[in-house]
Amino acid sequence: MPAEWEKQESILLAWPHHKEDWPGKFEPIPWVYAEIIRHIATHQKVRLLVQNTDAQKQAQNMLSRAHTNLKYVEFFHIPTNRGWMRDTGPIFVKGTNGKETILDFKSTGWAKYPNHRLDNKVRERLNEKLKLPLVKPRHKGRHVVLEGGGIDVNGKGALLTTEEWLLSDVQVRNPGFSRDDYEEIFAKYLGIKQVIWLGNGIVGDDTRGHVDDITRFVNPNTIITMVEKNKHDPNHASLKENLRRLKGLRKFNIVEIPMPRALFFEGQRLPASYANFLITNELVLVPTFNDPNDRIALSILAELFPKREVIGIHSVDLVWGLGTIHCLSQQEPN
Repeated sequence: MPAEWEKQESILLAWPHHKEDWPGKFEPIPWVYAEIIRHIATHQKVRLLVQNTDAQKQAQNMLSRAHTNLKYVEFFHIPTNRGWMRDTGPIFVKGTNGKETILDFKSTGWAKYPNHRLDNKVRERLNEKLKLPLVKPRHKGRHVVLEGGGIDVNGKGALLTTEEWLLSDVQVRNPGFSRDDYEEIFAKYLGIKQVIWLGNGIVGDDTRGHVDDITRFVNPNTIITMVEKNKHDPNHASLKENLRRLKGLRKFNIVEIPMPRALFFEGQRLPASYANFLITNELVLVPTFNDPNDRIALSILAELFPKREVIGIHSVDLVWGLGTIHCLSQQEPN
């Protein structure tokens, strides 16, 4: 599995339509997507899934009003339940011959939501257009459940993941699978030689422990990880434990990024995190939260990505959907 910073053919997105993901606050969400797409389409292709012709017309109108380069936007009529492409879109891998294969892991609505039938068909429907080899990963006779937001790779055989997501007894993806089972799956299908197991994710993460909200590779030898200085914050202890594990690694440089202040809406803690950034060919799009730490996070990431423009995307409304920029996107390697 190539690293996210390697050359990309496109970014996959799905135009938002499921209003229940942002209850009472859906109206601004398509405009946030339009801003994300506007930035990406200045440099590379966006493959945008839409529900139907009417949805395409709506998206085209909004994207045009936002001055998006529509020549770089390709529309696919593929209906989705929700459209968080990091988790329900394909994972692309490359063979030793450089040819791409789509991994069609099973989607189960994060082992929580029953309406995932359309999302589970996204990879096959998309591949009707892309026409790549498609593999349904299996282990112990079962179609493996896996979500892209739960893993992060450096393209050199190392993978980040969490015990909360794969090994806890909450929202169980693959009942009965052990640490050894997952390491075998990662080795067989993603070419992974080293699995770096972290503990828990952050409070408010509906997926229960996805790593792309806490810790990411930024180059083959450098890992950024979120830290919470406030000892009274419920994220403090778990992020400190993750940092301890990372500092025990010999091969990697560890860079700490402070969490934004706790963000709430209608009494619910939201999973606001700068780690949910998206790397494209020319840009790094980073969620921001009207917080003093926004500028610190952007500055750190700008130093780590000297050849890319680092851009903040206002995500206070977006994170009410319990995910931000990385969650809603998936890269297709070149």
